[in-house]
Amino acid sequence: MTRHTATRRSLLGATLALPAIATARAQGSDWPTRPVRMIVPFPPGQAADIFARLMADELSKQWPQRVVVENRAGGAGAIGMEAVARAPADGYTLGIGTSGTLGINPSVMARLPYDAERDFAAVTNIFTLPLIFVAHPDFEAATMAEFVALARRAPGHVQYASAGPGTAQHMTAAMLAHRLGLEMTHVAYRGSGPAMADLIAGTVKIMVDSLASALPHIQANRIRPLAVTGRARTPQLPDVPTVAETVSPGFEALGWSGIVAPAGTPEAIIRRINADAVAILRDKATADRIVQLGGFPDPGTPEEYARFIASEISKWREVARAANVRLDT
Repeated sequence: MTRHTATRRSLLGATLALPAIATARAQGSDWPTRPVRMIVPFPPGQAADIFARLMADELSKQWPQRVVVENRAGGAGAIGMEAVARAPADGYTLGIGTSGTLGINPSVMARLPYDAERDFAAVTNIFTLPLIFVAHPDFEAATMAEFVALARRAPGHVQYASAGPGTAQHMTAAMLAHRLGLEMTHVAYRGSGPAMADLIAGTVKIMVDSLASALPHIQANRIRPLAVTGRARTPQLPDVPTVAETVSPGFEALGWSGIVAPAGTPEAIIRRINADAVAILRDKATADRIVQLGGFPDPGTPEEYARFIASEISKWREVARAANVRLDT
């Protein structure tokens, strides 16, 4: 094929695509004319909910209609994400996809009621953040090294809480246990909020949580931080070491969440939401607020977010296989 032939074909394809582009623009021109629902697949109080509400408030200031957050918890986030996937693809239902629901669930749930890559249109990631191992103040291990030593001395005796089975918190502890040859007992909750309440009460002594939801309790001295799971220490807690520098060199695990829509949502609407969300995330006041809450803004294009989701699925698939984590066997 000559270059001129290829050019003519490209021009013909672009010409044929013009009506579809015009239709998409027309579909998005007067959107939104009614409130937009943003489904969070976890209870209030954990990172996905905290940052979803921040985004909903800011988007409501830019749009002529409000963005209403709806928490639909259960099934390791699968119930809420299925609701997003099955919603009309008209731009009036958005979802908050997370490291657990989009990155991990495809590898640990054989009967997942949605396809993480095919059932959603990626819009943009909102944030990334490290997770953190935290303990009740009277827990006998005061450091991460002491915690690991305790788990080695008493296989199966040490219990740790998480926001739920298959969440990034659960899988992070499973990855550490696999790397270090530890046997620990997982206590799964329906969200970070209930788990944190039991940690503060002393019902459980150790928890893996997101930095965002744990930070206020650390600052109030209700719980004690042991180590963060990022590659480097965080500016919010500069004196708290990383897991990598204490017990497992090279260890890294991040939580994240971003905006998705049902597959088939008009391209013009996806681009509109992306442009407005990215502008919010790049605003200094909003970015500073996200850091203050324990996260790091992570705006990008729909294409970048889709590639990121695919890479997370691949990473956590390897962890699930190595640690033999399955939720429905």
